[in-house]
Amino acid sequence: MIARELAGVLGEPPAPEGSWEREAVYVSAAALRRRLPAHALADRVRAVPGVAGVEVRGDGLLRITVAVPGMLLESMEPADLPEPAWPDFPRTWDNPGFVVRYGHARACAVLRWARELGVAAEGFRGELLDDPYDRQVLRVLAEIPGRMVSRQPGWEAYLVRLALAYHDAHERAPAVPVGDEPPGPVHTARVRLAEAVRNVLPGPERM
Repeated sequence: MIARELAGVLGEPPAPEGSWEREAVYVSAAALRRRLPAHALADRVRAVPGVAGVEVRGDGLLRITVAVPGMLLESMEPADLPEPAWPDFPRTWDNPGFVVRYGHARACAVLRWARELGVAAEGFRGELLDDPYDRQVLRVLAEIPGRMVSRQPGWEAYLVRLALAYHDAHERAPAVPVGDEPPGPVHTARVRLAEAVRNVLPGPERM
């Protein structure tokens, strides 16, 4: 719930900053826009569960560090984004339509494989999404609330970035057991990540 609670306190979604590889950081100009005392607003943000720290920068922006970035998945809802008019062919990495649709199909495949391999659907632990590739996907997903309220959301470029980040995670941080590996909590967490990606990227269930 942390992303939603931060937006509630700030009056607007904060913007993710940096790569999130080592720490998950948001910045917010809410104090400037709402003409509120920055330190007082920072104290309110510190009280939000899951916030690890808040700093008032010299420019008046709040720098907010989140303890467990994976917990943003708990408040994510399906994003009904318009599918850009990309051609279906060629199905190569040079075609953004293929990159995005294949990302959706891969996420759908993960959900099917997870059921077949006995990955638990319950027991999500966001702290297990600590691999750099998982965190890269989380960082891109964290942009959705801000883009939703933007006059120029730039969805086409965003969908490609999310798809590319997910392709990397799919290949290098597997969401389902490999070989004789038993299913475990990290797979449950990564399947939840795949589900979030599936709910954002447009595309077919299979390619």
